[in-house]
Amino acid sequence: MVASLPSTDAALPPRVTGGFRGEKRVARKTPGRLLPHKLGPYELFDHIGKGGMADIYRARRVSDLGVVREVVVKEVLPELVAERGFGDLLVAEAKLAARLEHSNIVRVEHLGREDDDTLYIAMEYVHGLDLRELLKRSAKGRIVIPADLALRIVMDVLRALDYAHRFRFEDRGQVGIIHRDVSPSNILLSLDGEVKLCDFGIARAHDIESKSDVPTAMIEGKAGYMSPEQARGEPLDGRADVFAAGIILHELLSGRKLYRAVPGESLLEVALRADIPPLDASHLPHAEEIRAILGRALAPNREHRYATAADMLVAVDRYASHARLSATSLRLGAFLSENFEDDITTSMRRRELAVEALARGPAARLVVLEPATPTPFPLKIKRPKRKKAKMTQTPEPPIEDAPKSLEATSADVSLDRPRERSRSTFVFVVVALAFIAAIATVVALRGH
Repeated sequence: MVASLPSTDAALPPRVTGGFRGEKRVARKTPGRLLPHKLGPYELFDHIGKGGMADIYRARRVSDLGVVREVVVKEVLPELVAERGFGDLLVAEAKLAARLEHSNIVRVEHLGREDDDTLYIAMEYVHGLDLRELLKRSAKGRIVIPADLALRIVMDVLRALDYAHRFRFEDRGQVGIIHRDVSPSNILLSLDGEVKLCDFGIARAHDIESKSDVPTAMIEGKAGYMSPEQARGEPLDGRADVFAAGIILHELLSGRKLYRAVPGESLLEVALRADIPPLDASHLPHAEEIRAILGRALAPNREHRYATAADMLVAVDRYASHARLSATSLRLGAFLSENFEDDITTSMRRRELAVEALARGPAARLVVLEPATPTPFPLKIKRPKRKKAKMTQTPEPPIEDAPKSLEATSADVSLDRPRERSRSTFVFVVVALAFIAAIATVVALRGH
């Protein structure tokens, strides 16, 4: 349920299109807020990272009955909130994305505004890692992602895209919402083997696609996963998302990036050319079949691609069945745990410690003091041996010229006196007890 999401623009506080009440707006240069921080009903406790449009935090919300729910909060950068077109676009798209309820789509839970320059989106938290991190760790550890798991990931992404492309917004007379940024960083993998597509918030639905008030600084989609028509800035349909899914499948099966720029060339220029090298599928069964699927999904001319995400899903599913490369979510979860168990466990523990620290309140700052140099007490000074006095009498030196050794000896004697007293007291007590015992013995003998 997403009942907490405002359903109309009027439900949000008025938007401010200028700076800070007459002042010039300055971009936030620090890496997020000081934590923990209260933002609306959420307590931010971990700064995950910063993207081109938002600071990203782990956060939690505690109900009146003490139920704790962990979420991800994306706080839009203040300089983007100031842009009139982008602010309106983000609010409209977040409301549309909040209506999408599918097992392969990250749920949008809340859209809020605080003060004049703070706009944030709270989304479902998926415990695991994104596909970009999986690819990076696999390359670093020389771990090969099995072909059946690669197919499973892409098929789940296609299921999410098919649902979003066909979703009907009855009150708007609109059908479908395009993602526009299907890339590894937006594909989340849970430890249970779930695959979820996130961040529909920067997409533009069909009914507002003709508007041109989006800030030029805002790039919709990553160039490394763009279709040629998106790189050219043309109006898009669902086939642009199909193209991006094809790139991801190609990279998972080949283990290398598809778009690679030469020195002096940008990825955007590579996307414009769309020169797709054939997949080396010699290690895969039915190699020609998977090459044909990729060739159609990555056709530079969208008229030659799969018409819908559902069409590509059917083709990939059929190939997985023929090649006996079907995989379950349990197998995907087992693969993640088996190969990245230490990293995942460490990340889990860090998050738990952060939540526990938040529950205890702000952390105290501990200052380590330098230990003082210990001084032995009482002072033990070796007494100098006294020589036997000679028969000849020598005059005593004046007091002010007394040798230091004698002064030290005097100090040593004064310090050792308490020990001599305690020793004498002990001897006296022992003698007294012995005397009393003797008297008692005599009295006892006379009684007999």
